[in-house]
Amino acid sequence: MITHATIHFNDTGTPVADAFDDVYFSNEDGLAESDFVFYQHNQIDERLKSHPRKHFVIAETGFGTGLNFLNAWQRFNQCSEKKAERLHFISFEKFPIRKEDLTKALNNWPQLSKYAEQLLAQYPDALPGCHRLHFGNVTLDLWIGDVKDSLAQLNYGSAGLVDAWFLDGFAPSKNPDMWQQSLFDAMAHLGREQATFATFTAAGFVRRGLKDAGFEVKKVKGYGRKREMIVGQLTATTLKANCPAPYQRQARALNKVAIIGGGIASSLLLHRLSARNIAATLFCADGDLAQGASHNNQGALYPHLQADVSPSSEFFAHSFAYARRLYDQLLSEGFAFDHQWCGVLLQGVKEEMRKRHANLVAKDNWPSWLIHKVDAEQASELAAVDIPYGGLFIPQGGWLSPPQLVQALTNAACKKVAHELNFNTPIRSLSQQDGQWYLNGEQQTYGPFDDVFICMGEHSDSLLPGQGLALQSVRGQVSHLETSSASSKLNTVLCHKGYFTPSSQGAHCMGATFTKDTKERDIRAEDNDTNWQQFADFYGECNWTEELGTVKGAKAAIRATLSDHLPLFGQYAQDHEYMKAFPQLGVGVWQQAEPLEHEFSGLHLFTGLGARGLCTAPICAEALVASLCDEPLPVSLRVDQALHPARFIIRGLKRGQIT
Repeated sequence: MITHATIHFNDTGTPVADAFDDVYFSNEDGLAESDFVFYQHNQIDERLKSHPRKHFVIAETGFGTGLNFLNAWQRFNQCSEKKAERLHFISFEKFPIRKEDLTKALNNWPQLSKYAEQLLAQYPDALPGCHRLHFGNVTLDLWIGDVKDSLAQLNYGSAGLVDAWFLDGFAPSKNPDMWQQSLFDAMAHLGREQATFATFTAAGFVRRGLKDAGFEVKKVKGYGRKREMIVGQLTATTLKANCPAPYQRQARALNKVAIIGGGIASSLLLHRLSARNIAATLFCADGDLAQGASHNNQGALYPHLQADVSPSSEFFAHSFAYARRLYDQLLSEGFAFDHQWCGVLLQGVKEEMRKRHANLVAKDNWPSWLIHKVDAEQASELAAVDIPYGGLFIPQGGWLSPPQLVQALTNAACKKVAHELNFNTPIRSLSQQDGQWYLNGEQQTYGPFDDVFICMGEHSDSLLPGQGLALQSVRGQVSHLETSSASSKLNTVLCHKGYFTPSSQGAHCMGATFTKDTKERDIRAEDNDTNWQQFADFYGECNWTEELGTVKGAKAAIRATLSDHLPLFGQYAQDHEYMKAFPQLGVGVWQQAEPLEHEFSGLHLFTGLGARGLCTAPICAEALVASLCDEPLPVSLRVDQALHPARFIIRGLKRGQIT
């Protein structure tokens, strides 16, 4: 669990960390010092004007009050004639400041107020790992946790990630645990060609450590009364990668892009491409968006957490936090969709569930703001109706309208970039010629395209030109139950074996059935009966359920899942490609025998979202686009490996199951 910083404010209004007995910034002028030491001495303005890539990456040790980030953000926006279109800022913080203290600290800088207000609006609750925050053309990755642990979780290849280092944090004498050779070495490994650093200190062991790591180091005049500080540049990239070769993703220049699909995955992909000013052409087989698995009236938003912090639990926790930030930002921009952030109650309706809940609480791996235990009385108070079970409560969860969300995301994407949307345009097959892709419809061929993204849910394997994908189809029917005066008081989502939502437009959503290995979407009366009986088994004796109306409608959809119940996104891969590049994986040798070459390069998959796409699709879409644009990923190394499109191939080769 994360420990928040304990701070007080001295006579000049400067925040002081009690644990380190050190100020967060200069008593004289912290903003001027930040600009002088870090921004100016990394020569960022000059470098932005000739930067060879579309994004410039700064990494910082010690987020603190965010002053360095806010200054860099303001200066980036003020820089004229810059070639870099976007700023990506990575920061590490072991002891995050509470929001109320951060607000007070940033009041020192009214000239940064418009930036500080946006930061405070998205400032995350403490949860170990990477929190990605978007501010237009500026992205902040705030890694909460010890910097050494966080650096080990960053996913980077041999070319590195970082263009400039802000080597900050409390003074070396106050914070010796951070100022270690392992940190300096990691800075070099993460540094791109000609990466720079600047730091306020000129301590001898810091100079020597940076030189040993591979930086050219020199002393310069320090800020104000400080006699010296040090700056430097990486002499050569170390060529060290944190990500094993089989799991490395390959960047591509996204120019002519096609997306096939019309649900949550394709709308989020459009949205995240728009953030990079990349246009796409969408092909939807239906007459409108969200006619497949995204067409339910209400969908619950909450993470699927386990007692242990497994890669799966880590993924769900952070995907949930990212989804809430993105959806709230969408709403703040005026793109509306029906929703209610009313929390989600995971009810202990069976002994097996109660044991799982007790285990999760006992291990205490998750902060209470994310999930906490409630008894039956507390649950009834939260729900505003009497319910006989306790359980676990997720305060920031709730429900939203998936069709409206898909439309809102698409509208926001199209407002920023001129995407082309084609409806009633089913694609029957794909063909490749001279490295480009053509989409074959019923009567017309579309193309050429450099990159094609298949976001077709349970149909995602139907267009693959090579080996298939082990997708499993799971049919689910949701019933719409007429609201009564008593049930209208329900004020949270109930999850038992299925789920039951608060009223929207005169109805509750109740469901859902779970039928494997079918793609039939007909509405079935027996499934409505199943949903009702399942609900009645647990809540039939509650007073508020006695006057519930009849089933007034239903919707059926097919969930696309994979055997490990995690999504999949990225370059379409085949067994023989990995067998050729990594022939000795079965005996534990990860090195490449020859370059990994994909027969169908530029063909990407985004599928396997199952029943939790509202939670997981946003961060998956962001990670997919970021990987192709050679940007830092918003997930940890182990989570990215768990979501990798070739993960089943790699596992099969390691276990000797593929030969």
